[in-house]
Amino acid sequence: MSQTVRRALTLLTELAEGERSLEQLAALLEVHKTTALRLLQSLEESRLVHRDGEYRYHLGAGLFALSSRALEQRSVRRVATAHLAELNAATGQTVHLAALEGGEVVYIDKYESRQPVRMYSRIGLPVPMHCAAVAKVLLADLPLTERQTMVRTLEFTPFTERTLTTPKALLAELAQVAQQGWAHDRAEHEPFMNCVAAPVRDATGRVVAAASLSVPDLVLPYEQVLELLPRLLVTTAAISTDCGAP
Repeated sequence: MSQTVRRALTLLTELAEGERSLEQLAALLEVHKTTALRLLQSLEESRLVHRDGEYRYHLGAGLFALSSRALEQRSVRRVATAHLAELNAATGQTVHLAALEGGEVVYIDKYESRQPVRMYSRIGLPVPMHCAAVAKVLLADLPLTERQTMVRTLEFTPFTERTLTTPKALLAELAQVAQQGWAHDRAEHEPFMNCVAAPVRDATGRVVAAASLSVPDLVLPYEQVLELLPRLLVTTAAISTDCGAP
């Protein structure tokens, strides 16, 4: 990767966290302000960033358009939209769709809960692969050797007392997920959040995405979240059928 491209990506990643001044961005790149300004001007011309009246930089509309087109190109997301919206309306809970991309599991769609307490997540962000229910579903479908290799590369950050913290524990759970056809996250990532996830399959029978329901335990205890699993499985089966699954 060229130095210019790397610097541009660094700037965009930083601006995703919020507005920044030229001085802040130059310091981030460890370059003179004139060097940072030239790069920002090029990004402005492509509408990837914009500068406000107070000379602070933000992500630009061109970047939003690119992200929207990227999502539109995901056929599974298009197919799933109506089904996930219906699931969200029926349950009132947060619904996610996630896929495996470049060695990471990322959210590719989200429908917000109607509850005042919600799960923090954003489309495009990766999820912790050792504790998120959607990640377990996607990992469980990998061939065993590939699954084992990927699990051994993970960083097992202990987010809560329930988080799986060893490759052995995660591989054992993935074997169970592969057998039963769904996964859970019982307060493994956030201490107040329970999730269930199920696979979406394509015409080859392989898992191409995972859909989930996420519910704060202040709204429903884990046992009642499990009662939503049949509805989730009906939804993922319908999406899979529309994706051509046998």
